[in-house]
Amino acid sequence: MTLSSKPLALDPLLAEGQFPDCGGLAIFGGAVRNHHEGKPVLRLRYSAYPPLAERLMREIEAETRAKFDLPYCRVVHRTGLLEIGDVAIYCVVRAAHRAEAFAGCRHAVDAVKHRVPIWKEEFYADGSSAFVDGCCINPDLGEPRFGAAAEPCDHLHHHHGHKHA
Repeated sequence: MTLSSKPLALDPLLAEGQFPDCGGLAIFGGAVRNHHEGKPVLRLRYSAYPPLAERLMREIEAETRAKFDLPYCRVVHRTGLLEIGDVAIYCVVRAAHRAEAFAGCRHAVDAVKHRVPIWKEEFYADGSSAFVDGCCINPDLGEPRFGAAAEPCDHLHHHHGHKHA
């Protein structure tokens, strides 16, 4: 399963299969932080359309394995209400060497954030909430993934998305 409404567990991902030829193991975990663009964040909610999101995540895993010659790549993402410190995403990659493991892990996480329709709603300390605009699906088009007023993304950011006033 690639989406889960329950807390994510790393151990099952590490236990999937034996890889004696792999010296590289890269793990990324993304946790909920307590701020966004200067606003205090209390919690957030991720929502998705599971049939599409899970299909795209499986495609990204397969694409990452092929591109970096990896025997193993798994990405899992939480849905539902998350508190500060909760893990929202794990990516685990195994490779013969660390360079391919790091590169594959980064590629998979970036691809999920850019291409999978998972919506993030932040709840702020002042009682307000907002959906965080995501990035474009196709960087060649420069069109926002969601949020009609969103500006085209510059693909230089390293966070989940931009919030535009």
